[in-house]
Amino acid sequence: MLDLLRYDHGIYALDAGYIRPQLAAIHLIVEQGRAVIIDTASYTSLPQVQDALRALELTPASVDYVFLTHIHLDHAGGAGAMMQAFPEARLVVHPRGASHMADPTKLFAAVRTVYGAEEADRLYGEPTPVAADRIIAAGEGYTFELAGRPLVCWDTPGHARHHLCLWDARSRGLFTGDIFGLSFRELDVDRRPSVIPTTTPTQFDPAVMHDSINRIVNQQPDAVYLTHFAQVRDVTRLGDDLHRLLDAHVTIAEREREAGPDREARILQGLWALMDAEAAQQGWRLDRELWREVLRSDIELNAQGLHYWLDHA
Repeated sequence: MLDLLRYDHGIYALDAGYIRPQLAAIHLIVEQGRAVIIDTASYTSLPQVQDALRALELTPASVDYVFLTHIHLDHAGGAGAMMQAFPEARLVVHPRGASHMADPTKLFAAVRTVYGAEEADRLYGEPTPVAADRIIAAGEGYTFELAGRPLVCWDTPGHARHHLCLWDARSRGLFTGDIFGLSFRELDVDRRPSVIPTTTPTQFDPAVMHDSINRIVNQQPDAVYLTHFAQVRDVTRLGDDLHRLLDAHVTIAEREREAGPDREARILQGLWALMDAEAAQQGWRLDRELWREVLRSDIELNAQGLHYWLDHA
């Protein structure tokens, strides 16, 4: 069954069906019968996007752009399949990511290093290259129009050096990929969201991430749209929480800098203790084992990223 969330100003979010429900959102902006798809999850998400287009009485030829916040494969793994399915679309991606979309060989090799070969193959299959002449390498300030509706690219590193946000002045909404953290609906308390930073390998940079978070908060958007997961408001409060938790992540990593071969495991242990404290502070209502299951993969990846950062900062 299609799970399509409908917001104001022609903005939609659908559950990509990636790993578990409400983990990854694919967003659409629709203007006068034209559409842009924002992030693509994996290749298995194409049928959900096609169903969403049909529900909105759009055709594959209605898609003018596919926009990638960054090229991590839970955001970009379906790009090649979607570009094949949507013949009029052009792919908008950070200049650092453009060549990897044209030839994803090195990108997929890196993903297999992080996830392991078997798990990477299960999650992502073999990424499909995108023809270079259909790729727009979009840096800071690049603006493209959807039926006359301007959409502006922001260069927002910290999670990855190839990370973009997309500003939509019509809605005063910002599509933030991973730079404004992860906010899972299962953890909401009376519709009050929580957020945690994502420090996954290999380009985490805490100082730059703080700068990008500040830029988002200072813009005072009416809403931000996270790939993990969908629309959140109360941006100032969430930004404060992100800064606080980002500093706590770094403190945990620095404390274990000299821990030797057990360092990553000790960082992971520290992050779980931090999440216990956050669960109490935010009043999460799920049982501990249930909220841990919601966060497990991301906390483990955060520990990997912090471990890597200590050796490469």
